[in-house]
Amino acid sequence: MSYQALARTWRPRTFAELVGQEHVVKALVNALDDERLHHAYLFTGTRGVGKTTIARILAKCLNCEKGVTSTPCGECSACTEIDSGRFVDLLEVDAASRTKVDDTRELLENVQYTPTRGRYKVYLIDEVHMLSNHSFNALLKTLEEPPPHVKFLLATTDPQKLPVTVLSRCLQFNLKRLPHSMICDRLEKVTGSESIDADTGALDQLATAADGSMRDALSLLDQAAAYCHGSLTEKDVRAMLGTIDQDAAVRILRGIAAADASELLATVAELDEMVPDYGAAIDELALLIQRTALAQVAESVLEELGSVADAVSEFAAAMSPEDLQLYYQIALIGKRDLHLAPSARAGFEMILLRMLAFRPAEADGGAVTATPAVAARTAGEKRRMAPARTVSSATPRSDVAGTRGSQAGKSGAVGIEGLESWEQAIDGLRLSGAVRQLASHCQVKSVDEGVVTLVLDEAASHLQTGTLQEKFRQALCDGLGRDVRIRIELGQPGAETPAQKLNRQEAERQQAAEQSIDRDPNVLAIQKAFDATVDPSSIKPASH
Repeated sequence: MSYQALARTWRPRTFAELVGQEHVVKALVNALDDERLHHAYLFTGTRGVGKTTIARILAKCLNCEKGVTSTPCGECSACTEIDSGRFVDLLEVDAASRTKVDDTRELLENVQYTPTRGRYKVYLIDEVHMLSNHSFNALLKTLEEPPPHVKFLLATTDPQKLPVTVLSRCLQFNLKRLPHSMICDRLEKVTGSESIDADTGALDQLATAADGSMRDALSLLDQAAAYCHGSLTEKDVRAMLGTIDQDAAVRILRGIAAADASELLATVAELDEMVPDYGAAIDELALLIQRTALAQVAESVLEELGSVADAVSEFAAAMSPEDLQLYYQIALIGKRDLHLAPSARAGFEMILLRMLAFRPAEADGGAVTATPAVAARTAGEKRRMAPARTVSSATPRSDVAGTRGSQAGKSGAVGIEGLESWEQAIDGLRLSGAVRQLASHCQVKSVDEGVVTLVLDEAASHLQTGTLQEKFRQALCDGLGRDVRIRIELGQPGAETPAQKLNRQEAERQQAAEQSIDRDPNVLAIQKAFDATVDPSSIKPASH
């Protein structure tokens, strides 16, 4: 007997065998059991999620010799002939190859005649959106008032292209992409039944490549079984798919975090020997960055990451959320433009170097010193790769952020050099992003026993988070060259904060600009000549 593809061998023949799409199955089963049958059903969704399969199962439910049922017997002649594609009253049409109006008229010319063998004459039209406008018009009248013995089952991957007149005459079911875990479970069952040896990592790669399509997953399993001689390993499957392993993505992200261009280029050189799909390599790196960002806000994510969990935990503690967002955006834009690069490898290398080049120099409170090749790691960057400190959140309105040992209390009440002017201190620390916003909305209240007490403007209370306070404290320690602690209280600062000063100065500059325009003789002349008025929102102070 000739070999049959796994996607055909394992095609579900009943609703009970169907994987996923419970929302569609429930509606159809209830309709069949209650005999509330519509004359036209439209199944939409991406490729390989079960549109045609569900339509064929529904055709069996309608024509099973034991009666209309949600559980066809699978043994009668009607069921077996539908399974084998030989049932005379099931007319399957690929609309992509029969788009002309004459084809549609020919298809419908016998619609008024009763079924030859079955209970219903079922028209299954796949990719129905490919029909021409004239074909839809020919179908419309029959679809609106079909004979009682006719059922229409339509399937499409692009329902937006269907006329609303057709959509309004059908019951529409939107099939979802299948989740990764469900595809993995199905592949595990298939490999077990087909005596295919496969490790978990290999099946995970196949499920990822399938992108929500069970048919694609089974087709890829067929391909992998042939490529790997029936014994699937993650390494072999990655080689077949052209993807890089997670260890390589981890090494790349570690090199980015450490600003080590030499390590990055060496890793790319190793990857190039395997002739990878660099688009897939960018996907793997972007996925690792995304998982790291998620781990920073929800540690429970680590439980689902398996062997890469330790690396993700390391990166989550060592890298700032701002950097991760920047790297993720660079990866997405880089993949979009990859085809424009002289070569895929060159494009991939430039994406990695772009992540280094656009890295904020002041992200950790200190500047990155440059070498002829690449910016080297500073003391602040080395701290980034160390385990993160946890900040207690038990007292959200007043919190001491960290400590560095017993030396912190030796300064006494005589103050700390470098904090005489808070605005100058902030500029000297070279803060950026949300950390600078936090500092700018504060004013020094007191300095006592190595503890800097700050008052945070109530209007900026959203900045009072443990993560930002710890980053702020580390930058302050680096800038002052000594260990200090900070305490942030919420309230009204006694003096103008740097943020308030900046807002006041900008308002004064805006007012001065508007007054300058109001007094400008050329503007006054134009207003008089054309009876014009000046839009205040269009006036912007000159940059300085």
